[in-house]
Amino acid sequence: MSDIEQIATLHKGQELPLQRDVAAISIPFGKTVTLPEDSIVSVMQAKGSTVSVGYEGRLFLVEGANLDALGLEALPRPTLPEDASEEEIEQFVWDQLRTCFDPEIPVNIVDLGLVYGCRIERLISGERIVTIRMTLTAPGCGMGDVIAADARNKILGAPQISKVHTEIVFDPPWSREMMSDEAKLELGMF
Repeated sequence: MSDIEQIATLHKGQELPLQRDVAAISIPFGKTVTLPEDSIVSVMQAKGSTVSVGYEGRLFLVEGANLDALGLEALPRPTLPEDASEEEIEQFVWDQLRTCFDPEIPVNIVDLGLVYGCRIERLISGERIVTIRMTLTAPGCGMGDVIAADARNKILGAPQISKVHTEIVFDPPWSREMMSDEAKLELGMF
C-alpha cells in the first residue's frame, strides 16, 4: 500500500488508540508535545503526509514519520541525495510545501495560494538557508505556527538545507483568486 493510500484509509471521526508515546505539533501553537501511549485520539483530517487528531479537546498534527503510533506504517523522512543539484533542491522544497496543509482545510498551502515565494541562499560555509514567504487566509488565523513548523520539519529532511525561515506576511492580502483551479474545485468554490 502506498503512503497516500494508507493515509486515505483514515476517516474523520475515526478513533484510534496510540500504539506508543508520540511527538505531535500542538494546534494552533506550533509547539511539539508528547501524546501518551494508549490514549484515544480522533482523526480530524488525513492529508499529505500528516494526520490531524483530536485529543482531550485539543488538536494536534502527527507527522508521517510518527504514523506508526496510529497503527500505520511510518513514512520515511523526505530527503535528497548528497549530490543533488540546485534545481533538485528547489524542487524538493516546493514538493515538501505541497505536502503541508492547514489542519482545517483539505488543500495544500501551495494550491491554496498561501506561499508567495521561496528563496534558497547558499552561505560562504556551504550551508543553505531556505526562506519561505507566505501568508494566511486571514490575519487572525492561528494556524501560521503549525503550518510553519510542518514545512520546516519536512524541508529539513534534506541534508543540504541547514535552516528554514518562514516569513508570514499580509501584503498582498490573501484572496480566493490566489487559489489554483484544483483547490477551488476541491473546496467547491467554482
